[in-house]
Amino acid sequence: MNFYLYLASLCLGIVSAVPQIDRSLDAQWHQWKSKHRRTYEVNEDNWRRATWEKNLRRIEMHNLEYSAGKHNFQMAMNKFGDMTSDEFRQTMNGYRQNKFQRKAKGTLFREPLLTPIPKSIDWREKGYVTPVKNQGSCGSCWAFSSTGSLEGQWYGKTGSLVSLSEQNLVDCSGSQGNSGCMGGLMDNAFEYVKVNGGIDTEDSYPYEGKDGSCRYKVQCSGANVTGFVDIPAHQEKALTKAVATKGPISVAIDAGHPSFQFYRTGVYFEPNCSSDELDHGVLVVGYGVEEKSGKKYWIVKNSWGKDWGNDGYVFMTKDENNHCGIATAASYPLVM
Repeated sequence: MNFYLYLASLCLGIVSAVPQIDRSLDAQWHQWKSKHRRTYEVNEDNWRRATWEKNLRRIEMHNLEYSAGKHNFQMAMNKFGDMTSDEFRQTMNGYRQNKFQRKAKGTLFREPLLTPIPKSIDWREKGYVTPVKNQGSCGSCWAFSSTGSLEGQWYGKTGSLVSLSEQNLVDCSGSQGNSGCMGGLMDNAFEYVKVNGGIDTEDSYPYEGKDGSCRYKVQCSGANVTGFVDIPAHQEKALTKAVATKGPISVAIDAGHPSFQFYRTGVYFEPNCSSDELDHGVLVVGYGVEEKSGKKYWIVKNSWGKDWGNDGYVFMTKDENNHCGIATAASYPLVM
């Protein structure tokens, strides 16, 4: 929220004129602002401070309950500390299944019948996954999920791991139904690459974190797509087989909760998560079982930088009623 938007909301009575703040947290607040390079106008500073304190108290309470054995994951203050839950969802979560329509349908995934399915797998160890990227304040999570699964499929075909351009998708896939920083769908991105005949490399078309004009150059293409495959909705067993046999898979989840905003490490479980109201595109790169608790988890690559979560990753609860909708809208591209 900029200063002028803050003043408008103040006039409408939306924001309290004098937020209650805890002066004992002054040093911690200034340290946080310095670390994340935040500067505000005086009035907005007070409002942001109040939001940050509310988030800090929520994190501390959760971690106390974690220490008492009530949770399997920890939370931590991070760069999103001055954002309300609503702001966070609107800014960072750009998957809008109910807003954007798919322009084409994928082939339905056929589960392998005789292929043995391992108890755990991590495609990072096999060279299929590029380093964690950062979408910034652009709602382009769908583009990062799309490039992640295509990078994996392309590596499986060529043996070469090429980082592909999210900005290419942000700028150029509008005709397929996407809206750049305002959101989109992974299947629409795959359809764009298919129709376009390729997608540029990250090096040739670097990420800017904002909408721009389409600047695709065919000579800079790093991969192409012949179609895409949709995993049967809500079926984690099918998703398990797809991840085990095909590689990293694009998925959408409900990530609109403070517990996800401030996730740090451990196996994530949110009682209020929806399996149908999805708002964030991410990438499943494997799965495993926690030794001490025996809890199954998905290894999920996010696009909020390495300073979020577990070095940019979140371990999400697996095989518990499609938690957070991880198997509701899963897919991967086909390459030939």
